[in-house]
Amino acid sequence: MHEVYISIGSNIDPHTHIPQALKLMDETPGLHVNRVSTFYCTPPLGRPEQDPYRNGAVGVQCDEQPDRLKFQILRPIETRIGRKRTSDAYAPRPIDLDILLFDTIVQHTDGLTLPAPDIRTRAFVAVPLVEIAPELVLPDTGENLRDLPIVQEKLTMDAPLTRLVKERFNHE
Repeated sequence: MHEVYISIGSNIDPHTHIPQALKLMDETPGLHVNRVSTFYCTPPLGRPEQDPYRNGAVGVQCDEQPDRLKFQILRPIETRIGRKRTSDAYAPRPIDLDILLFDTIVQHTDGLTLPAPDIRTRAFVAVPLVEIAPELVLPDTGENLRDLPIVQEKLTMDAPLTRLVKERFNHE
């Protein structure tokens, strides 16, 4: 089994879509959700007219390879929940699932970069990740995740959503 960390976010009915995505992931054969972070309320990037996002991180074990996980499992879950991909990378979405880390793989392909570059630049990615994996070392640079300056940023917790998902999915 591979140790994988996935970011999860939504700004369209997140209290419904995030638990739904976690349930679908956990019900997928060969994929097991074992850790879920706190969820944070964050403003949309460059789109003040949009509703805020709820963002968190998920630790899973899986028996798939990275490309198959992304394109054959996570993308169909997004589609099932109602995500429609457009040319607008910052469009509102019911769910967004992105692989952040996959074991210690370093990969740069057209469809997938590991570790995800957003770990170093976006607090809403790094903060939840360090919560569920404080000892994590980034495989491409050897940096300890908890030492990145971005993890010091303060985010606003969504307590009801966090309670809902942690009760159900934190089962290592």
